Amino acid sequence: MVPIMTTRSAIDSFTEIATLRIELRGSDPLIWRVVEVPTSITLKVLHDIVQVSMGWCDYHLWEMVIDGKTYGLPMDEDFGTAPRKVADRVRLRDVLTGDTTRIDYIYDFGDSWEHSLVVSDVRAGAPGTGYPRFIAGERDCPPEDCGGIPGFYEMLEARVDPKHPDHADVVEWLDGYDPEELDVFPIEVALGRIAARRNAAAKRIIKPAND
Repeated sequence: MVPIMTTRSAIDSFTEIATLRIELRGSDPLIWRVVEVPTSITLKVLHDIVQVSMGWCDYHLWEMVIDGKTYGLPMDEDFGTAPRKVADRVRLRDVLTGDTTRIDYIYDFGDSWEHSLVVSDVRAGAPGTGYPRFIAGERDCPPEDCGGIPGFYEMLEARVDPKHPDHADVVEWLDGYDPEELDVFPIEVALGRIAARRNAAAKRIIKPAND
């Protein structure tokens, strides 16, 4: 039988959460999200949460920089990037530094979508609540492969200018995209899938404590 104190500590660690604020740098007006996340997740799962919360499609390479250390996927080639630690071997709680932890997150080394992640307010999660959980946000994220922040705003300008040489092509490509709208339903569904996987793991932890 697993010692109760050890199992209880594991439960407390598993149910601990924090507030994650995500901001897309260079966006104006600001594109942002707030999500409650478990601190027991790996940095790879944190990447998954950022992807679905923002609305990205996870097509491209990415990395995080925390306190001067770089984390990402294992790669046979470094593609000119700094040496990295494997993100799915490091948990968020192990890189938290004090009351607030700032993380630089870059998605797509070509378009270079730079995000500011701020993790704060570490606390116990509410019983019976699934995490990660979407809290708030504003504006849709840019389309993939549109040229980063400069390309994104150039496309928006071309769409509203009938005299722009790329106007027709941009209108067709954006296909009704509205940067001011944020559809939270797919975000909540995707985060719910991540929470469901955690709930299955939680049952395996909690059951021994109740034996």
